[in-house]
Amino acid sequence: MSKKTESIATENRVFKPSKPFSKKAVVKSFDDYKKLYAQSIKNPEKFWAGEASELLWQKKWTQVLDWKPPFAKWFVGGQLNAAENCLDRHLDGPRRNKAAIIWEGEPGERRTLTYQQLHREVCVFANILKRNEVKKGDRVLIYMPLIPEAVIAMLACARIGAVHCVVFGGFSSDSIKDRLADSGAKVVVTADGGYRRGQIVSLKQNVDYALKDNSVVRRVIVARRTSLDIHIEEGRDVWWHREAEYVDAKCPAVPVDSEHPLFILYTSGSTGKPKGILHTTGGYLTGTAATSKYIFDLREEDIYWCTADVGWITGHSYLVYGPLANGATCVLYEGAPNWPEPDRFWKIIEELGVTILYTAPTAIRAFMKWGDEWPAKHDLSSLRLLGSVGEPINPEAWMWYHKNIGAERCPIVDTWWQTETGSILISPLPGATPLKPGTATLPFFGVDAAIVDDKGKEVGPNESGKLVVRKPWPAMLRTIYGDKPRYKKQYWSEVKGCYFTGDGARRDKDGYFWIVGRIDDVLNVAGHRLGTAEVESAIVGHDSVAEAAVVGRPDEIKGQGVVAFVILREGHTGSKDLAEKIRRHVAQAIGPIAKPDEIRFAEALPKTRSGKIMRRLLKQIAAGESITGDTTTLEDLSVLTKLSKASKE
Repeated sequence: MSKKTESIATENRVFKPSKPFSKKAVVKSFDDYKKLYAQSIKNPEKFWAGEASELLWQKKWTQVLDWKPPFAKWFVGGQLNAAENCLDRHLDGPRRNKAAIIWEGEPGERRTLTYQQLHREVCVFANILKRNEVKKGDRVLIYMPLIPEAVIAMLACARIGAVHCVVFGGFSSDSIKDRLADSGAKVVVTADGGYRRGQIVSLKQNVDYALKDNSVVRRVIVARRTSLDIHIEEGRDVWWHREAEYVDAKCPAVPVDSEHPLFILYTSGSTGKPKGILHTTGGYLTGTAATSKYIFDLREEDIYWCTADVGWITGHSYLVYGPLANGATCVLYEGAPNWPEPDRFWKIIEELGVTILYTAPTAIRAFMKWGDEWPAKHDLSSLRLLGSVGEPINPEAWMWYHKNIGAERCPIVDTWWQTETGSILISPLPGATPLKPGTATLPFFGVDAAIVDDKGKEVGPNESGKLVVRKPWPAMLRTIYGDKPRYKKQYWSEVKGCYFTGDGARRDKDGYFWIVGRIDDVLNVAGHRLGTAEVESAIVGHDSVAEAAVVGRPDEIKGQGVVAFVILREGHTGSKDLAEKIRRHVAQAIGPIAKPDEIRFAEALPKTRSGKIMRRLLKQIAAGESITGDTTTLEDLSVLTKLSKASKE
């Protein structure tokens, strides 16, 4: 039986960049991209050194790369500070009074912080950290809603050389407990609460639960966000605003070694011991700053909105470090996209004049489900560039985004990268790359990506295999915190000499990368290995469907049967007739082998608050098993009960 994952979806639509967009873009033509890419692959160290030179270094490096596989050191001997690069260096010119952050809370209040104001707040909080005995190299756990103080806390840690570990505000007290134990953090920064869908989430209470039996954490610094009555533990807990009364706003940035740890970020959904991805300062900042500049084509006048939370890598790289290093104006929004109505995003874009929107396919499919009328109510003409992140975007969602949000004039940068990669590795350049719905297109400069078979040999066009990266890049993870053997085994043992991404993919005749999905998200149907992403994409191609999740269930004859959980668009009702139409549609789009054996119409899918579908739970439901394992990261537990009762067609 072949172990090759088959990829049989096709896409023939091509959208070329408009001449007016290309004229102003950082990279102005496809020929320019190809020429620059060839140079960057021939000599990646020269390319990355050029990008690093655009940052502010207190001491220049003596060696660009020290590569002892699988361990890399970038810009060896160099010293810099991430907060200084995101703030101080913008204060000498007109950016001093430019908005760095425009924040909107879910209840509707707004705050704007200029670069000068943000710099002041970061210095104050850095001094608060020092007052509470945080030193260079100490780990600080941040557990907050998406308010400016979350960004301030991250940059304040970077300013004094402390290592931040941000835990998403939707995670449980158990998640905090695990991450505290693994990171050894002695200080926690949190808020009394945060807003989500009109309710207050009790963040401080979750911290209190996590700290039972914890003898390591000596201080909890609490920001006031809500009027929630909270417990203050004498001798341990202090209020942020009261601590600010004891410090001044002068705090020099501490130069750190290029390889000094900047942050640890734990990947979601891991079982057993948490997996802390460690990123260091110089290489990470170089990678995020460069990709932000080229891929988002940042201009001085842009209002840039990455909708991710700072608890995820997207929020670290493309809400905080990458855009601020480029002097961009960043929008932060605290709450849910459908509160109080499903047009909250479009209202924000219209009122703030957002020019760049970077969001997830999960959100886009939710917008599709809620209906075209919501974006249609708003003037979205300020938008000039759209982005997609988090998972492969299916062609129909891409087309909806292109038409209903971008008015068929905004390029879409469909970006592929991971928590581990630190920065975007595969993406179009908006002024240069012809776009095809559903593909992340081509590698970024200096990125040597390839698709290989089980023996590590590169495969031909339209053959599926394992997506790997053959050369180190600056923003790559350095290790799994405290576990070098696991780092080696997980990322560098599958394909000799290569970083194994865990994703399956293929390249079409033009060399474009099509991500099929996680290698472990593969259906084995009668000897055919099919990626779930392509089957889901075919289902969503039916005009009644908003979203779909596909899993396998044991089948005596075929090995695995295909079970599809389907969410319909507004105005459509599940029935046997509709299920059959969807099956026929899949057979036509991919082939009879991919036709779902069972379709379950559902109201919602089990997702984490970052929007990732928890397939493990769907597999258990499809197989008729009891739900087991950790469900603490689920946004809505009631979804599981409803799914178990969902009608089978």
